[in-house]
Amino acid sequence: MHQEVGLIATVAVSFVFAAVLGYGADRLRLPPLVGYLVAGIMMGPFTPGFVADTALAGQLAEMGVILLMFGVGLHFSASDLLAVRGIAVPGAIGRICLATLLGIGLCKLWGWSLGAGIVFGLSLSVASTVVLLKALEERNLVNAASGRVAVGWLIVEDLAMVLALVLLPALAELLGGHAVDTTNHGLGELPLALTIGLTLLKVGAFAAMAIFLGPRIVPWLLTMIARTGSRELFTLTVLAIALGIAFGSAAIFGVSFALGAFFAGVVMSESQLSHRAAADSLPLQNAFSVLFFVSVGMLFDPSILVRQPLAVIGAMALIILGKAIITFAIVMLLRYPISMGLTLAGGLAQIGEFSFILAGLGVSLGLLPHEGQDLILAAAILSITLNPIVIFASDGLKKYMHSKWPLLFENYGRKKQKTLGRELEKIRALGEERERQHQLKMQQLIETFPLFSQVGEDAQEELLLLFKAKSAPPGERVIRRGDRGDSMYFISSGAVEVRLASGAIRLEPGAFFGEMALLSGGRRTADVIAVDFCQFEVLERRDFNMFMSHHPNLRAIVSEMAQKRTEMNVLRQQWEKSMDLS
Repeated sequence: MHQEVGLIATVAVSFVFAAVLGYGADRLRLPPLVGYLVAGIMMGPFTPGFVADTALAGQLAEMGVILLMFGVGLHFSASDLLAVRGIAVPGAIGRICLATLLGIGLCKLWGWSLGAGIVFGLSLSVASTVVLLKALEERNLVNAASGRVAVGWLIVEDLAMVLALVLLPALAELLGGHAVDTTNHGLGELPLALTIGLTLLKVGAFAAMAIFLGPRIVPWLLTMIARTGSRELFTLTVLAIALGIAFGSAAIFGVSFALGAFFAGVVMSESQLSHRAAADSLPLQNAFSVLFFVSVGMLFDPSILVRQPLAVIGAMALIILGKAIITFAIVMLLRYPISMGLTLAGGLAQIGEFSFILAGLGVSLGLLPHEGQDLILAAAILSITLNPIVIFASDGLKKYMHSKWPLLFENYGRKKQKTLGRELEKIRALGEERERQHQLKMQQLIETFPLFSQVGEDAQEELLLLFKAKSAPPGERVIRRGDRGDSMYFISSGAVEVRLASGAIRLEPGAFFGEMALLSGGRRTADVIAVDFCQFEVLERRDFNMFMSHHPNLRAIVSEMAQKRTEMNVLRQQWEKSMDLS
């Protein structure tokens, strides 16, 4: 038995506890994530029994956030971000500012410094992407207008928090804390204005590269990997792109892992293989998102509920009531629908990933006391746990307002709603058209070549990537007798004649030729001439061998058909020879 099994023990016990307590929470009609949080508390250093490695759990949780944000990006295009900018940008920035001011006021009541109030307020101003997405998925709102706005809102918040994480060390001494070594980021000795400018420039450069350069590289790379036919290599490449861009964005541009992963997903969404990438990464997203909630629970010291009950209640009131009112008020001021305002107010009334990062940075800078970090963790866990109830209450309020003031409810913000709806509908229509064209190609492939119905959808997609289009005018020699077999031809349209010594055989759309030389490794045994204008789908030797090796049943069918064709040719030659003798 190996002694150094911290990683294995942390993962194994986390999954076991989470599975058991998640099931228990579901039986109590609570969200499973409540069980995951309780599992983390039980495994943490503040409760008796098994104590997991919190550092390892935190890194595993970061993986969960990365993969989750990558999945969001796969279903959220750059066009979506531009479509919701009118509400997401002012809404996110306005709420951060107002919630931070409330946090500063609350900290003043407790006798804390301005620096502590800023860190505390910023930590409570941002919502958890993980929690919001889970809530949207459960209510089937991810693709709705309010869901798109909510995700765009959080992306803007993430960008603002990236800036805050860079500026806090630079402002630490002015706010009553102490400076830290920031030379690793290359911004340590620069003036504040230049620091802000460089940070914005780096984030802008990263976004520009991701949006404009990425779609030209990532889809091409995915296509090249998909053509290998290796499912595990394709999955590995998807994860390499997600994690590689996330890590590279943090190391080079200074943005968060989560934001980098989101843009990786946005870039990959431009590929026709995005749905396959999403399906392959989904199991890992689910597994690691569980570890995120478990790791949050590990950090929680339950004694804070006894030591500082009023402070916990104050923080919770700011998160649930304060942020909800601010969110709703901003949506109303921007003249968007009441229903959207209530949806956003309920879904964003919690805190999460960035809150923990900000709290940890604030403690390390000497700005935030340790009890402030405990309060933030307590507020995070309680707000996450209570968020389904808050959402239920916002839905109930939505129904009440609709029944009480139907005209106001339906008409307020209708113009903005229609404009946003049209923009999102155009984006959705483009995506659906692209998917429809893809499905049409798949359908045409099966209708023209029933042979390929023997393999699954992934293999059919692989064929579409492997095929090379070729055309031939009437009278052109497509294959010459005696040449080496380098390709197999599938006839999409037109007709050809296979000219044997004994005569000509006509082949029409749906037929194929050239397979016998590939199977035998010999030379071409006949000339093939285009009768009229022909379109072919060509499978080259390497691709033919690779594809057939992955699908032996299809190779057997092709081999059998080739054998029958050979036997028919032989019989025909024998019959013609006997006719000549007679």
